[in-house]
Amino acid sequence: MAACIAISCVLLLAQACGRSKDHPEGTSASEEAQTIENKGSDTLVNLALAWAETYMQAHQDVRISVTGGGSGTGIAAMINGTVDIANASREMKPEEIASAERRGISPVEFVVARDAIAIVVNPANPVSKLTLQQISEIYTGEITNWRELGGEDRPIVLLSRESNSGTYVYFLENVVRMGNQKSSLLFSPETLLMPSSEGISAEVRLNVNAIGYDGLGYVTPDQKVVAVARDGRGPYVLPSIATVNDGSYPISRPLYMYTAGKPLGQKRDFMDWLLHDGQVLVAKLGFVPISK
Repeated sequence: MAACIAISCVLLLAQACGRSKDHPEGTSASEEAQTIENKGSDTLVNLALAWAETYMQAHQDVRISVTGGGSGTGIAAMINGTVDIANASREMKPEEIASAERRGISPVEFVVARDAIAIVVNPANPVSKLTLQQISEIYTGEITNWRELGGEDRPIVLLSRESNSGTYVYFLENVVRMGNQKSSLLFSPETLLMPSSEGISAEVRLNVNAIGYDGLGYVTPDQKVVAVARDGRGPYVLPSIATVNDGSYPISRPLYMYTAGKPLGQKRDFMDWLLHDGQVLVAKLGFVPISK
């Protein structure tokens, strides 16, 4: 009996020490830092990280975990309840909304920034302007040599994001298919699918024959950005904050965050902050703010 009492006392002491370590005196579990899980679009990941780091500096009671993986991955995680906020560079698809609703979830959409998709080539490539029709024909395999576009006699190497990327989906629907909802055009089977924006950047820098597309915030000085026109009459416009805002650059889009229902508590506070004060970070990372 004495041995049992002694063991019980040791266990109680250990539990007490554990509570003291996990929850300092005067602090309850509910008062400790809450973690907000944020996942999805690789286009948004650097901006989301900047938002998280800045917000946490001013809010010691919040921890924000940010990971990429693609828009589809983030949306799926929001639907299955493993993340609080999904980042997406495209709108949710009808089938994704239906899947959420079957789980009793009503997704709430937030437009958090805007972006231009830049068409990039190697700096040694003399081609400096393209129409949307030409870009579509390049990516469907109708145009296969830079000579057809006023360049050198070289084969065109196509680079694209993978199919779980929101940027891939947007580019397919709005550039390859040129916004025609009845179109069934697809990327050429010769297209190399890259796992990240950085992968496209690296290949463009190394391969004089390559063409790729990327969010403006991921374009580096050692890539050449091509001016784009809606048709052959022009004008040919380079992507920038100004040309997105005035509507003259033809390949631009909103960037989104989705939550499973209306965000509450610290998640609501964080979303309110990034839609207002947090917008000062947007232009610094090469994106277009939604508010001035």
